Amino acid sequence: MLNSLSLSSFPLAFDQYRYFCSLDHPGGLDPATTVMAIWPAPMVYAGPTEVQFHAKSRRSAGASYFVVGRDPAGMKGSSLAVAHPGDDLYDGDHGRYVLRNSPGIGSMKMLSFVKVMYDVTDNVMKVPDDNRPDDFISISGSKMRLLARNGASPCSPTNIPTDLVEANCVPSGFMVPKGWEIVVDYYRNIDSGRWIPWSRPRSDPGAAPRTTTEGQFGTLGFSLRHTDYESVWHDVSRYPSGTTGGGDGNVINLVTEIPLRMTAKMEVQKDRPNNVISQDSTDGRPRYYTYGTPFFNYGFVPQTWEDPNLKDSLGNGGDNDPLDVMEVGSVRLDMGSITPCRVLGHLELIDEGEMDNKIICIALSDPDASSITNMGDLERVKPGTIERLKDWLKRYKTAEGKGENSLASESPTSIKEAMELIEETHERWKNLCGKGTGYVSPDHGFWLDAPGCKGRR
Repeated sequence: MLNSLSLSSFPLAFDQYRYFCSLDHPGGLDPATTVMAIWPAPMVYAGPTEVQFHAKSRRSAGASYFVVGRDPAGMKGSSLAVAHPGDDLYDGDHGRYVLRNSPGIGSMKMLSFVKVMYDVTDNVMKVPDDNRPDDFISISGSKMRLLARNGASPCSPTNIPTDLVEANCVPSGFMVPKGWEIVVDYYRNIDSGRWIPWSRPRSDPGAAPRTTTEGQFGTLGFSLRHTDYESVWHDVSRYPSGTTGGGDGNVINLVTEIPLRMTAKMEVQKDRPNNVISQDSTDGRPRYYTYGTPFFNYGFVPQTWEDPNLKDSLGNGGDNDPLDVMEVGSVRLDMGSITPCRVLGHLELIDEGEMDNKIICIALSDPDASSITNMGDLERVKPGTIERLKDWLKRYKTAEGKGENSLASESPTSIKEAMELIEETHERWKNLCGKGTGYVSPDHGFWLDAPGCKGRR
């Protein structure tokens, strides 16, 4: 039994369809002797953890051979990387090295792909012949995607151009004709509402009651807003109704943007009407966390603002966002929900030269809330949580090719200091809304026309 590891250029359904076409194509795979099996675990970024997971899980399913291609290494890093911008995220032999050192799969034999190219003399993909290099054309994944997006048609089998992109054609033996039609259809419509790129699931966002959504979750057209408030940033109080925070157990309101275990990078949109919650983007595509699955609920304290003009002792200004919150309970909070949350302290993250504070709290509705009232309790009831939070904050961007973040202090602050930060950022928010004593330049571009800010009073 043979299995291969590949970070596909298409969603799973498209790959299935292409394989069906290969089975139906005359002279292709023989349906009588070919079994197609789908492993329902699409890869996200082909990193070391996923390489090991796929190898071990497929071994458990009976695979005795495992093909390791260059895909675990071929992922490009960020152009903003601190070192070697634009280089591959992993070494070319990364997947093989990781698997050799992975316990529990020693009985599997690792097979590496041999690079094949298109031979123009007989229209067949094969290992290049060093004695006639001019007869071979390389068709990389990036070139294939460009040709598909341009709607390339089959080349003449007797006149294969050396520059396929300029001629806008694909060699006839590169892919079965029906399979190529599917690839072209996908890439020519990738920006429309028909497809969600890659293997992103069409899933429910887990929206809170009393919220409304527009668009398909997983696309940049998705947005969520609360039906009781024009803006969850400006109209929701930082403290639950009837409390003042400091005198009532240090409880704040948490507006959840990213529920527990969700990798979609959701955030309140400061510049859009009603400050809707939608997915962040990178290079025009929806952004996802790639460092791992968040083990916390993530959101913000309403009616707060980290002012870029407010500098810390190292000269770092605020990140220009509402004050962030990491909720450490075990219950998934709905996106857009407003949850009373007990403050335990905060971590002072320095993210690319900006102060990006993170309030740490536990929802009052969490089963452990009665046992956790401070950071000491958190470590006693849920050992290792603080270290995991610090690791995440420092390293979550390294999966995007960026350098590590730093913390102003390795120890969380006290509850008192965290509450003082909340009050300071609230005063800055009041300045933003024209309700405080300080001046804020009007060229920020934020939507402030909610009743709680600059809208009708």
